[in-house]
Amino acid sequence: MAISNTPHNIFLVGPMGAGKSTVGRQLGKTLKKQFVDCDKEIENRTGASIALIFDVEGEAGFRHREQQMIDELTAREQIVLATGGGAILDEQNRARLMSRGFVVYLNAPLDLLIERTARDKVRPLLQTDNPQQRIADLLQQRDPYYRQVADTIVETDRRSARHVVREIQQRLENL
Repeated sequence: MAISNTPHNIFLVGPMGAGKSTVGRQLGKTLKKQFVDCDKEIENRTGASIALIFDVEGEAGFRHREQQMIDELTAREQIVLATGGGAILDEQNRARLMSRGFVVYLNAPLDLLIERTARDKVRPLLQTDNPQQRIADLLQQRDPYYRQVADTIVETDRRSARHVVREIQQRLENL
């Protein structure tokens, strides 16, 4: 059941492995809003995987595509948007997220992020000799930006997506 004072858009930010897509999908159903995954939209539009875009265009090329997609998606109404983990690196993306919706930072402890991404072979930024260190470095770099844009921070820990959605709902009801 949709909450009457629910913001028109809910944007989920956080590191890879925090559960943005899983939580976002359930939150969209619960709030009767369309769920959109930014990375999936980029893949659908280009017909290429994020990994292939990174290979061909580099991270800068991908970030440019991501910036355009964030601009378009945040201009929509009644959506729950799962952003990519690095979307907040761009100043324009941060401004759009903060001004066009309610931002939820899904935070998870480093060990859980490492566990959830351990067998992931498609995330371009983890294709390194030490993916655990890479996740730690990314989290240290990006956490201040996640906190900057967040209207609320929800600890996902080892809770089910259903429990995280319930907590987000409760916070929205208290706005």
